[in-house]
Amino acid sequence: MNSDFIEALEQIQKDKGVSKDILIDALEAALISSYKRNFGTAQNVRVSINRDTGEVHVYSQKRVVEEVENDLLEISLADAKKINAKYELEDVVENEVTPRNFGRIAAQTAKQVVVQRIREAERDVVFGEFINRESDIITGSVARVAKGSVYISLGKTEAVLPPGEQIPNEQYNHGDRIKCYIVEVKKTTKGPQIQLSRTHPGLIKRLFELEVPEIHDGVVEIKSISREAGSRTKIAVKSNDANVDPVGACVGPKGARVATIVEELKGEKIDIIKYSDDPEVFITSSLSPAKVVSTTVNEEEKTAKVIVPDYQLSLAIGKEGQNARLAAKLTGWKIDIKSESQVSSKS
Repeated sequence: MNSDFIEALEQIQKDKGVSKDILIDALEAALISSYKRNFGTAQNVRVSINRDTGEVHVYSQKRVVEEVENDLLEISLADAKKINAKYELEDVVENEVTPRNFGRIAAQTAKQVVVQRIREAERDVVFGEFINRESDIITGSVARVAKGSVYISLGKTEAVLPPGEQIPNEQYNHGDRIKCYIVEVKKTTKGPQIQLSRTHPGLIKRLFELEVPEIHDGVVEIKSISREAGSRTKIAVKSNDANVDPVGACVGPKGARVATIVEELKGEKIDIIKYSDDPEVFITSSLSPAKVVSTTVNEEEKTAKVIVPDYQLSLAIGKEGQNARLAAKLTGWKIDIKSESQVSSKS
């Protein structure tokens, strides 16, 4: 190797952000293995690459001992002093053993090491970019579908949308652009592994933050979300400004804001509910769109008894109990829903 090689490393450092010294250190370590493999030796060796000229030198290393047991690894104190009188016990004596054709081996090894290190550095850059975006939303395009998983192209890398994180019955076609929630970013030997979700409640939160300036600015606050992906979501919002209606802000002019989110979620229904610190009021609102006659709460057991008109009972419970289930999850209360006739027949 020569000075051109050093210049090439300096260019890589400039273009790829990989330190020249890190590359040379990695190459020196790799060349030790190459030397031992190619020349069949069990010696301890040190490889040195001149940082300016690129010249490669190999030195055998022997420890100075009283009595030699392995002459490949050790040298007697008497023999060491013949080389240099300054040597003492436990010192290391170095002797250059650079083979004549070692430059060719070094060049081959250098190519492998540099390519590997550049690949690792690029992976680290991608990992660094995405590790800080966990719990964030990202837009990508469908690259491919394999074994039920959808692979999303994010430009520099691909992320995976596993079957369990996909909205039921949602179709994913090559080239489709979709928004996903970043659940986890892990570093692996094959590069960063980014797991996405379309079912996570966090996706709803981030979509509202993007579409509703009042949420982004902190004027309106999302208190809780309950979701059955692909079917229905309930979101409780609170205003920190008496002059701002939190539900109206989320719905937007002529329903435009929530309509954009519903469209992104392929028609998933969204109930926007005004949060209240009063559990009776909050639970009553959470059962929207059903009308409630009365709500009685048990603070200790965190249970609520809700009475609705007879004609509203099926609406309050919802198809297969969905409305009641989402309301309970949204509020954190166990809700028992009865119709007026059910209550009066028991009394």
